[in-house]
Amino acid sequence: MRVAIGQFSELTDERLTFAEQLGVSGVQLNTPAISGERGYWEYSDLKSLKDKTEDRGLRLEALENVPIHFYDKAMLGLPGCDQQIENYQTTIANMGKAGIPILGYHWMPNGVWRTPSVSGRGGATVTSFDADLIDVQPLTAGTRTLDILEGVTISRSEMWDNYIRFMEAVVPVAEESGVKLALHPDDPPVPMLGGVARLFYEPEGFQRALDVVPSPNSGLDFCMGCFSEMGPGVVESIRHFGSIDKIFYVHFRDVQGHVPCFQECFIGEGNVDVIDAMRTLKEVGFSGFIIDDHVPTMVSDSNYSGRAHATGYITALVDAVMKLC
Repeated sequence: MRVAIGQFSELTDERLTFAEQLGVSGVQLNTPAISGERGYWEYSDLKSLKDKTEDRGLRLEALENVPIHFYDKAMLGLPGCDQQIENYQTTIANMGKAGIPILGYHWMPNGVWRTPSVSGRGGATVTSFDADLIDVQPLTAGTRTLDILEGVTISRSEMWDNYIRFMEAVVPVAEESGVKLALHPDDPPVPMLGGVARLFYEPEGFQRALDVVPSPNSGLDFCMGCFSEMGPGVVESIRHFGSIDKIFYVHFRDVQGHVPCFQECFIGEGNVDVIDAMRTLKEVGFSGFIIDDHVPTMVSDSNYSGRAHATGYITALVDAVMKLC
């Protein structure tokens, strides 16, 4: 196991210096700010990201999330989905050529929803979700293509059909290119949001995803916070998916409460016994990277204080588990 930092879009010198100061092994980028005018990422841009990271003695662990408009029609089964799938194949092939090993993705065409932020420990600002406060919108919410389907509901069976079609097309390219595809849970993990059925809001959905298009290159971005939002059983899910070598990397975060009402929190004060979680990752032989995610905003924070706290906590947990357990 190793610790990285991530969830930023620009690979600035300041971010790389922050990584060096924290002593992590590498970085991950979320929806990197590179050209995508053709609907896919170019090899030259990807290679530049990798080279810039390695020039600082770090590794580019993964890229997470292409822009939604790269594959929203594919998720929803709209006209134009075939071209988007072809473009996604090109992105994967270019990542493989550039030597970037993992592409994280989600299956949420209307994105991540949150209700207003609330106060956490010591007045830190944290994100939250309360189903009672959600003003459910028609399909126009969240993605540019949904306006043509206003008032229409997309069923779970339709979303599964779209997912299977997508994966049947992209997984062979991932295998050929040496790129692993890491599926992120629905956030919040609810059965339907904004008229669109969600598939990955419970552990059973992930197992089905792994079964319908089986491949050593298909696995999970195990977001511990999302599994915690689902309810009890987080460590059991780590044990299950880790024991079958399907956890490609980990978002090590947590929440207080669970669906239908929860809020983010500092590591160590949420639902999960984080020592048990880290110990279980070691026991199942997890050898990937771990990053923080959704950190609380601390006093006078430029987004570094919260990440430094979380990364330091994660690093200490990894060191303790690797040496003592």
